[in-house]
Amino acid sequence: MIRFFANASYDFIKWRRWAFSLTGAIMLVGLAFLVTRGLNYSIEFTGGTLVQVELHKKVATGDIQTFGSDTSYVIRARLTATTAATQEADAVTAAVGRALDRSVGAGQYTILRHEAVGPKVGHELQAKALMAILLSFVVTLIYLAVRFEWRFGLAAVVATAHDVVATIAFISVMHLEVSLIVVGAVLTVVGYSLNDTIIIFDRVRENLRKYRRQNLYEILNLSINETLPRSVLTHGTTIATTLSLLLLAGEVIRPFAWVMSFGIFTGTFSSIYIAAPVLLWIEKRWPGEDARGARTFGSRVPATPSVSAPPATPPSAPSPRAPQPAR
Repeated sequence: MIRFFANASYDFIKWRRWAFSLTGAIMLVGLAFLVTRGLNYSIEFTGGTLVQVELHKKVATGDIQTFGSDTSYVIRARLTATTAATQEADAVTAAVGRALDRSVGAGQYTILRHEAVGPKVGHELQAKALMAILLSFVVTLIYLAVRFEWRFGLAAVVATAHDVVATIAFISVMHLEVSLIVVGAVLTVVGYSLNDTIIIFDRVRENLRKYRRQNLYEILNLSINETLPRSVLTHGTTIATTLSLLLLAGEVIRPFAWVMSFGIFTGTFSSIYIAAPVLLWIEKRWPGEDARGARTFGSRVPATPSVSAPPATPPSAPSPRAPQPAR
């Protein structure tokens, strides 16, 4: 299958406006879900109590969330403002025990764990998670500005910001619980998307110096096509792994697998249809050193050397032979 991409020559940049329209529509849907429903924060961020119980037999349940199997359940209670975290955790655990005694019977269940998180800890985790994402943008911009130019760095950060916003919208649409595991998945998506963008931009920089008579539009297409076999292999194997985790792993790792599966898709999309067109737009207005030898737009002109021909000289007449003396 990889042979189909060995000598690819697809015009990816041609579809940039359609790609912008598609991702804009997805963003609007995600924004609507964020405004109306918001994010489903776990007790790690809001504070509260979590109780996980294992029933000895399967029962019909309506409002209790299953946790990996049909007999394992999780009960969550938000922390109120009037009680301490440990006191509320004990109260919630006792209330869960009394409710289970009435519903399934005493001795028909086992409380596997109960966790309590205070509101102060939850707010600190929220602030630190947001700070981690923002710092990743700043460090990335500095790194790419040093390695390439600030124009490349700005295009990469715009594409990465697109991935973060799209992933958060996906989390809201899927109503996934935002826990520390999900935050770790979002940060992993940031690194994954940046890695793919940097590989394409590195090839762009090489081709800018190699093909100075080609315009930037063609160089971007050429660079994406040259890295396409590597992208197909890398993204294909990675998404196969995350889909396996999504289908076969337990409830704890499933939100991570959901976010990573979507992140691989949107990271690949943004590296091709966001980062490259944004770089094209930036270089059109503020051409930098790497793109100075390439024209930003226009058709490629065949590289024909313009050498002026020397003036034509008439052929020299044969010199007359000297007359021979008569004998």
